[in-house]
Amino acid sequence: METAVLILLLVIGLALFFDFTNGFHDTANAMATPIATGALKPKVAVLLAAGLNLVGAFLSTEVAKTVSHGIIHEDQLAATALLPLIFAGLIGAITWNMLTWLLGLPSSSSHALFGGLIGATLVGVGAMAIDFGVVLSKIILPALIAPVTAGVIAFTVTKVAYAVTRRHDGKPDGRDGFRWGQIFTSSLVALAHGTNDAQKTMGVITLALIAAGWQSAEHAEPQLWVIVACAVTIALGTYMGGWRIIRTLGKGLTDVKPAQGFSAEASTASTILASSALGFALSTTQVASGSVIGSGLGRRGSTVRWATVGRIAVGWLLTLPASGAVGAVAALLVVWFGPVGIVVDAIAAVAIVLALFLRSRRNEVHAGNAMSEVADSGLAVEVPADPPPTRRQRRAKAAAAAKKSGSEQTEGER
Repeated sequence: METAVLILLLVIGLALFFDFTNGFHDTANAMATPIATGALKPKVAVLLAAGLNLVGAFLSTEVAKTVSHGIIHEDQLAATALLPLIFAGLIGAITWNMLTWLLGLPSSSSHALFGGLIGATLVGVGAMAIDFGVVLSKIILPALIAPVTAGVIAFTVTKVAYAVTRRHDGKPDGRDGFRWGQIFTSSLVALAHGTNDAQKTMGVITLALIAAGWQSAEHAEPQLWVIVACAVTIALGTYMGGWRIIRTLGKGLTDVKPAQGFSAEASTASTILASSALGFALSTTQVASGSVIGSGLGRRGSTVRWATVGRIAVGWLLTLPASGAVGAVAALLVVWFGPVGIVVDAIAAVAIVLALFLRSRRNEVHAGNAMSEVADSGLAVEVPADPPPTRRQRRAKAAAAAKKSGSEQTEGER
């Protein structure tokens, strides 16, 4: 019994640390584009995101119930078997989160968590302990559909935004009103992030409490103290920033203009909020990236850096299997060595986190230099000073040329 309590406390502590890494890993989802366009200063943007993440965490628990009472058949496993597997799965998730943070790669914290849990469960118990129907319907399919949906919405909204404000085509600052709109839409994204990503850690802790017998399996909703702890932790992680990933997402995909940023954030927020209400455990990173790409394609004359898109897509594809592999190795140590394996896992996790953090200090990215290249993004992305003419403008120009030619011909005949 004492061992189970100790493991439960370790799981809760590790889950909250994952929640913290999720916060600084996903700051860019809400705030990369408003920082890139100058709508918000970096530190103000991050502080705003932290506060709204905190509020959003209290608005919904549907995703938490998906994690705590859907992916794993917890009623078929004893606490002595399930708790160490949750611990191992969290190690897999945190390791991948820290590695992708170091590389500045906006991968999915959500899929890192699910991959770690699934990998650990497969090794520790077997495939029969996983509900693959829930995994497919509420994790895999949303991962494929949501970024495309968000991209299509952002593309459409960007097209509409530029069509409505076409009279400003020749005025570089004519669409600055969208900067004010971005403050609202980026705030919505931060709020939506709290309604989805904070719930996943709540679900993991609730699953651990159910496994330990400290909460009834019939009540999958997280307890109030769990909600408060996860909300505060993810908000703290958000405030710490995530400057490496902000730099990649804000300037790496395309030269983001205010109208595009507004469209991308509106698309991201609407997609995440709808999914949170349905209990879909989305990757907010994938949704935000899909929106940025869609807004880039929606702007006449813009050129998306497809090499960067490919790099991010590779991160998406690798996240589930990579974190699952680490979780499986951690679970294997538990299966082989029991409590000693848990101690080895804990020591290894601390060593990996410290090593990655110390490595990051060699090339530090912070609020002062995260967006230093945004103003010069034209050097990296080919964007014409003036957008190419629309079809209507081309027709009008052709008609004017034809009229002029006809007038000259008439004059010649006279």
